[in-house]
Amino acid sequence: MTDRLTIPRPDDMHLHLRDGAMLAGVLPETARHFGRAIIMPNLVPPVVTMAGAQAYRARIMAALPKDADFTPLMTLYLTEGTDAADVAAAHAAGVIHAVKLYPAGATTNSHGGVRDVTRVLPVLEKMAEIGLPLCIHNEVTDPEVDIFDREAVFIDTVLDPLRRRLPSLRVVMEHITTSQGVDYARTGGDNLAATITTHHLIINRNHILSGGIKPHYYCLPVAKRESHRLALRQAATSGEARFFLGTDSAPHIDALKEHSCGCAGCFTATNTMPLLAHVFEELDALDRLAGFTSRFGAAFYRLPVSEKTLILSKSDTATIWPEKLDTGAGPVTIFNPGFPVFWQVTP
Repeated sequence: MTDRLTIPRPDDMHLHLRDGAMLAGVLPETARHFGRAIIMPNLVPPVVTMAGAQAYRARIMAALPKDADFTPLMTLYLTEGTDAADVAAAHAAGVIHAVKLYPAGATTNSHGGVRDVTRVLPVLEKMAEIGLPLCIHNEVTDPEVDIFDREAVFIDTVLDPLRRRLPSLRVVMEHITTSQGVDYARTGGDNLAATITTHHLIINRNHILSGGIKPHYYCLPVAKRESHRLALRQAATSGEARFFLGTDSAPHIDALKEHSCGCAGCFTATNTMPLLAHVFEELDALDRLAGFTSRFGAAFYRLPVSEKTLILSKSDTATIWPEKLDTGAGPVTIFNPGFPVFWQVTP
């Protein structure tokens, strides 16, 4: 049995850092283990221009602990008013590494997103031309579509037609949650990839709803039935380069999670790597963890694999994390997998 694992320093290819006091509180949790992260742009107001991305990056760097070695990979929030020339200039200058498409109203701070994909085609055509990836929140927002079906419907009605129209567009299906998402990701060749979160490998919808509502397991896309979780686990541990880690770690203060209309998001930055070691060990796939966390995402985003390393070790005593992270914005509950974990990151 392996009890020590050395991998290239991992990348988180989908991360929420928020801003202000929350940014200062949560950033050290990611920077402790991850060398790079794709930073989500859904602030209030969102990051919609090159100048906005530069300013947000400067705030992140100012909040970074002095001894940290961490690179934020910035993105722009796609709107129906986005200027294709500004996007191209931001990419050429190395300011951004992707553009994020939120269907309007799909998740946190997404109301300024895209209502009709045809209205952003000039931007997407330019992105296809220059090789800039499009990260997509894969859900329709039609209230007549069941929340557990919104990913599958999005793939059929929005994503597949878009990719047929622009086959050279490089697309990341963010935080897939269904077997349909897994299957579709496998149809796309080198221009299609998918991120998988830590929490969707661990929880299904029963964890949210059985025995009382668990607000800290509520996320969007919402966790699905067990068959979908098992499909995600198979994909993540398959060794296929199209699947890589994007935690979607999404901090909200407890007062906004434990609320009559609670916010969506699981905060996993603190303990993702030990949790993934646990999952991959369960599936006899520890030798594939480095691909999922450190190699495949870097390859898709055309980045070098980190020359630095991260060491994971297993002990006979369960690893204990704090229940909450205290931030200047308020307490944030750290994701609890609901079972003992014996892996830890070794300093």
